[in-house]
Amino acid sequence: MAAEPAPRTARRTARQTAGMAVLQDFIRFGLVGAVGFVANVAALYAVRWLVGLYAGGVLAWLVAATVTWALNRAWTFSGRSSLPAHRQWPLFLAANAAGFVLYYGTYAGLVSYSPLCAHWPVLGVFGGMLAGIAANFTLSRALVFR
Repeated sequence: MAAEPAPRTARRTARQTAGMAVLQDFIRFGLVGAVGFVANVAALYAVRWLVGLYAGGVLAWLVAATVTWALNRAWTFSGRSSLPAHRQWPLFLAANAAGFVLYYGTYAGLVSYSPLCAHWPVLGVFGGMLAGIAANFTLSRALVFR
């Protein structure tokens, strides 16, 4: 008969297992974010001449948020939420509002004050994405896909 692990060892093992699950989710979230980045840039470049860089940044974020919500729902956090899609999508947008503020503030600052980013808005999108990813992951995992 094997001895049961000591409570301290069991707690440490549980923490390590939980930590690996968070890391796996974050890696998947990041890969989905890369797809969202492509969607964001494509949408921005499609509309920037019609609505400008600032409104284009908002529209492009909405496209990217929709793409990433769908992919996170299907893959990253598959089976973790019982909410129907029509309720989960607006909750995802609301939960990611903090990430949007970080994203858009960084993006707008870069395209406003950096001639390089104004000429190549993809750089502003990338900077904004980096600024918002931690908030988006944390809030998505805690509030939307529990």
